Amino acid sequence: MRYPQVSFVRQNNILFIRVFMILFLSCIAFRNNLCLSSIPSTLKALPLDGHFTFDEVHFAAKDFGNRYQFLPAAILHPKSVSDIANTIKHIWQMGSHSELTVAARGHGHSLQGQSQAHRGVVISMVSLHGPEMQIYTGNSPYVDVSGGELWINILHESLKYGLTPKSWTDYLHLTVGGTLSNAGVSGQAFQHGPQISNVNQLEVVTGKGDVVTCSEKHNSDLFHSVLGGLGQFGIITRARISLEPAPDMVKWIRVLYSDFATFALDQEHLISLGRTFDYIEGFVIINRTGLLNNWRSSFNPQDPVQASHFKSDGRTLFCLELAKYFNQDKSDVVHQEIEHLLSQLGYITSTLFLSEVTYVEFLDRVHVSEVKLRSKGLWEVPHPWLNLFIPRSKIHNFADEVFGNILTETSNGPVLIYPVNKSKWDNRTSAITPEEDTFYLVAFLTSAVPSSTGTDGLEHILTQNKRILEYCEKAHLGVKQYLPHYTTQEEWQAHFGPRWEIFVQRKSAYDPLAVLAPGQRIFQKAIPFS
Repeated sequence: MRYPQVSFVRQNNILFIRVFMILFLSCIAFRNNLCLSSIPSTLKALPLDGHFTFDEVHFAAKDFGNRYQFLPAAILHPKSVSDIANTIKHIWQMGSHSELTVAARGHGHSLQGQSQAHRGVVISMVSLHGPEMQIYTGNSPYVDVSGGELWINILHESLKYGLTPKSWTDYLHLTVGGTLSNAGVSGQAFQHGPQISNVNQLEVVTGKGDVVTCSEKHNSDLFHSVLGGLGQFGIITRARISLEPAPDMVKWIRVLYSDFATFALDQEHLISLGRTFDYIEGFVIINRTGLLNNWRSSFNPQDPVQASHFKSDGRTLFCLELAKYFNQDKSDVVHQEIEHLLSQLGYITSTLFLSEVTYVEFLDRVHVSEVKLRSKGLWEVPHPWLNLFIPRSKIHNFADEVFGNILTETSNGPVLIYPVNKSKWDNRTSAITPEEDTFYLVAFLTSAVPSSTGTDGLEHILTQNKRILEYCEKAHLGVKQYLPHYTTQEEWQAHFGPRWEIFVQRKSAYDPLAVLAPGQRIFQKAIPFS
């Protein structure tokens, strides 16, 4: 008769545990729902020049990468810097008991959800109204501009004064705050450094909601923290960017190499010269049919007969892309300079293609491709990009393995590869680069075809990226990711290396509750249970 009693007690215990768990989880759910339901009301009470959106928030859960979607609780459309400051200060004052975080979103060109804030607040920086863009001429000209302004607009406005920024990205329809939070790299970086090396002053809203003006001489630690800081220390609301006299025209040149060693040597030679091209980039071409014929829509072959006999099918080739800026009255002089520079290079002579375009046409060249891709419905697809900085001493090992064994199919997007000079980078900023005087940017800018299970499908590309990263780690190449993406703090710590402690100290100083840029997945906002 004892067994039924044991069974009865056991059943009662199980029932008690089940009831307890239901009540426990219900309390948590009630508490979370109560907390979340109160969020909109507290935000609605804030005095703003702009406004919040609580319903139509889906666009802020997407980005250019098209792989991650995290819905925010609200979107702030600021009309003033005080809107941003008041919102962040309010969330800061709510303390660690609130799970609210804040992400700044420009044109949404992040790749891995970095500009998203799950159940947080996304700030639409393109809505930011402030003093209009101001161009200051003189011995050290600069433009004073909103952090939500597009680089293409800065180009057009500065050209009215015969001026232009020195350093660019390949694509200009990006916001100032977005590129300065990373680095901003293109073919001018070997000479002028990245965009973060060409900033005179910033206005920043910190993770405490403080509005701070900073520069090399004033609040310099915050200034250097924010530049390349991945949005971790403050939101850039205004920037002063250095300018120089603008050219009218550009001589645009492409040549091909079949030997990587010669290709790399020529690039390194060109970036070492005092008087050289104004823009130097390279890219890898694998098994492209009719490559030179495709170029003819934008370029003219120097020798049409020789070019017509060149075959690119089944080959891995390396293209050197060059540009020389000039004013029309100096055309003859520039032509001689170009001939002199080209005479020092070892490219395949039949592949020399040239074009002459306006300065704006050259800088905005990628936008032409965007328009074409949008018309075909191929712009808003997954973009599993991988950007790496590789030490010069390891670039040949990398090329042998990656272009010889891993990347063997035609890439559905460009593969860029070109060197930059570390001396043009400021190591006081938060940007991380390899510890060598020269390093290469290698960018796999691949687009995935939706629903494809082939080599142009997302899974295949992600597997390929993983193989590249695993090789780099196994071979100890000393590679650093640009536009980095990691999922654990241990990986971030390895990325920053000896500068991790400085990064953590800066976070503690300017955003101690980890309110800002949660999509980077570097720090997590602490939410105590009780």
